[in-house]
Amino acid sequence: MQILALVLAGGMGQSLSVLTQPRAKPALPFAGKYRIIDFPLSNLVNSSLSRIAILIQYKAFSIIEHLGNGEPWGLYGQEQNGLQIWQPSLERTDSEKYLGTADAVYQNRKYISAAGSDTLLILSGDQIYKQDYRELLRFHQGKNADLTIASTQVPLDEAHRFGIMQVDSAARITSFTEKPQQARDTLASMGIYVFKTDYLLRLLAADALNTASHHDFGRDIIPLVTQQDQAYAFPFKGCWFDIGNVEAYWKKNLDLLQDPPPMILHDPDWVIHTRSAETHPLKVNSPGKIINSLVSDGCVIHGEVNNSVLSPGVRVEAGAIVRDSVIMNDALIHSGAILERVVLDKGVTIGANGRIGGGNDNSPNRDEPEILQAGITVIGKRAITPDEVVIGRNCRIDMDAAPVDFEKMVISSGATVHHR
Repeated sequence: MQILALVLAGGMGQSLSVLTQPRAKPALPFAGKYRIIDFPLSNLVNSSLSRIAILIQYKAFSIIEHLGNGEPWGLYGQEQNGLQIWQPSLERTDSEKYLGTADAVYQNRKYISAAGSDTLLILSGDQIYKQDYRELLRFHQGKNADLTIASTQVPLDEAHRFGIMQVDSAARITSFTEKPQQARDTLASMGIYVFKTDYLLRLLAADALNTASHHDFGRDIIPLVTQQDQAYAFPFKGCWFDIGNVEAYWKKNLDLLQDPPPMILHDPDWVIHTRSAETHPLKVNSPGKIINSLVSDGCVIHGEVNNSVLSPGVRVEAGAIVRDSVIMNDALIHSGAILERVVLDKGVTIGANGRIGGGNDNSPNRDEPEILQAGITVIGKRAITPDEVVIGRNCRIDMDAAPVDFEKMVISSGATVHHR
């Protein structure tokens, strides 16, 4: 097989509140030093697949800046292979964006045809897992399938978030429903597809002419294939994180602190590659203390970090306590501040003696009640909180918020501080 891998990395991540305001979801930091897109991209190179195109749209700069020329993944300077970045075509007069996941591939049909591959491996760029795609590709070839979908079991109460399928004893897909309201089955699509190239291009050409189509794989293309052609489900047995909302993002980060963790990040046989800035090693100064946490290079800890995940460059001053939290790059937590169940974006400054995320009031956020209702407070990129401020749970502090934006020194649970 001649494989071309397409990574769909245009997701807005609307259920991640202010965390995806400055970036596309695949560019969101995860597990301290990584970005979400590092995981599928590392899976590709670890599977010896090096002909890769990244399809981006929303906040494209955040991903382009991170990926660069592909050098951290060993994808730079290869004549026939390597990393390419494809953005929406400007040929259309009615739109300069992808209308759906299937349209994203269709708009790049000329590049796909020119690549000369007979098989397309299509991945989501915003999921976290480790997988050798060669097993999936062998399964696809052995079944002589038109389409193979990587699948996994999900809890019944989460099945409404996924494409749910039924299969027969030979793993052939007999039904597929995208995000069913009342799911009875739990075999879910992982958003990982293998297609015969010519076959998919014919389907996409027909779909582009269908004015009733959403031009989406889950809603349009896959149900059609399962009804009339050969579609199979490949059973994936490993750990797979789908970061659908703020609670999942916070929880999956902290899950890595378990012993043993659900996913091993230090496996020398399956390295997760990323772009990392050169910085100094972690430094812990007395009376600093780290308990059961992931703390990245470049951090300086004078206070206490407990059951938390810190990205590079975070500073925790003496007397400050960070508990059950996810702290992104270059955040500064001044002395005496206490953080609990908080997600801080990059470059946030927490004022001295602040109390962030504490208390027992779990009132949902009044602006985003479906997004912030699990007791997690989120503070947007580069925000600065005043000294002595008290911020409850399920609060949202906007990106670039400054002390002048805080009209009160006690921000009750469920409130939002807007940047003016």
